[in-house]
Amino acid sequence: MMNENKTELDGVVSPCIGVCVLNMEDVCEGCFRTVEEIGQWGELSQVEQRDVVRLSWVRAKESGRLL
Repeated sequence: MMNENKTELDGVVSPCIGVCVLNMEDVCEGCFRTVEEIGQWGELSQVEQRDVVRLSWVRAKESGRLL
């Protein structure tokens, strides 16, 4: 079970929700990360991971999935 009291020192949680389907642009329909971002996730720094999460939210919003 994930700790609800996560701190910044604990790292960045992967945005994966287990809906792993790539669209025509190679972006996951579940987490809105690119295939490259997914593949590199474990090698990214925490700052880079946070940037990827921010970009994924932008993609989700642009797709109409978030308001």
